[in-house]
Amino acid sequence: MEPLGAFCTAHMLRKRIAASRDRLFRVALAWSSDPMCADDLVQDTLEVALDKVHQLRDPDRLYAWMYSIMHNGWRHCLVQRQRRPECDLDSYPVLSDSNPEQASERESAVVRVRRAIARLPVGQREVVTLVDLEGFTYQEVADILDIPIGTVMSRLSRARGFLQSALRSFYDDGVRNGTSLRRVK
Repeated sequence: MEPLGAFCTAHMLRKRIAASRDRLFRVALAWSSDPMCADDLVQDTLEVALDKVHQLRDPDRLYAWMYSIMHNGWRHCLVQRQRRPECDLDSYPVLSDSNPEQASERESAVVRVRRAIARLPVGQREVVTLVDLEGFTYQEVADILDIPIGTVMSRLSRARGFLQSALRSFYDDGVRNGTSLRRVK
């Protein structure tokens, strides 16, 4: 029989795991550019995490542990994905509660950012989403992806440089038109 404290901790961890679905999906979608693949990846990640929560040694590293699980699943998806054509990002609507003009501008920004991220090499896409979307430290990303911290830094630098260049014309147009590009989660 497991002690009451261990039971409470495992129960709390299971709740945190279940509550992390949207967070995981956001990164999985950025990595895969395919909502169905992202959904499958998140579902598999949650299943493994819930099944193996007892193996987590440091509860403070729950999210890093879950992203490591998801990254391993992503590697498998990449092998499967090589056999399928790329998806069309334009076919996914962006929902908004603002007026039609604002919604159109926001949709345009989101589509451009998604396209730019989708054009990044997989390694850069992984790093930039974990650091810039999820707020992991360089060391945590290195641990999640099982790569040296220097590789994290160089991939992030190249990814940010590419995104800045790819989105510069959109940003410049937005400044002239009175709109702005902001971080999209």
